[in-house]
Amino acid sequence: MALKSTIHRLELDVADVDRGIYESFTLTLARHPSETGERLMVRVLAFALHADHRLEFGRGISADEEPDLSLKDDTGAIRLWLDVGLPEERRLRRAAGRAERVVVLAYGARAIEVWWERNREALARLPQLEVLALPGETTRALAAFAERNMRLQCTIQDRQVYLSDASRALAIEPEVLQASGHADGASR
Repeated sequence: MALKSTIHRLELDVADVDRGIYESFTLTLARHPSETGERLMVRVLAFALHADHRLEFGRGISADEEPDLSLKDDTGAIRLWLDVGLPEERRLRRAAGRAERVVVLAYGARAIEVWWERNREALARLPQLEVLALPGETTRALAAFAERNMRLQCTIQDRQVYLSDASRALAIEPEVLQASGHADGASR
């Protein structure tokens, strides 16, 4: 018998001073049985960093050909493709061919350095790709926020992220490994 996904409900208040976005979002996330709390919360962080009511979560780990999150325009074209983790270079090349912008929120502690060193040169040829890295201690602390029902506040200012709930707060500073050549105001 296959294990079923766990449903997480999230009330997320985002105050993104950098982009001038002050919104509340009610989200439902499916957590695949093999997905860690760390990965789930990195997906939540990716949403907060690019908050938009049109931003949607993908089907998750089991869906290889779709992003972890995406934002489509009215025609169905993918404006923003978001992946979390350490995706293969080939996957990002395909994403760049399908989306206007591609953003990776890399996590995995020391594995990030190995992944980046192996892929940096090839990824530099993708001008619409932005790569942000999260320190291991940050994502481990982020995992502690993962609960079935969550109410989170996220403030973003000067590329600094402050995430909190009723009992804890976390300062997050993503490191820019590769900035996108994209000039729109939605770029993070």
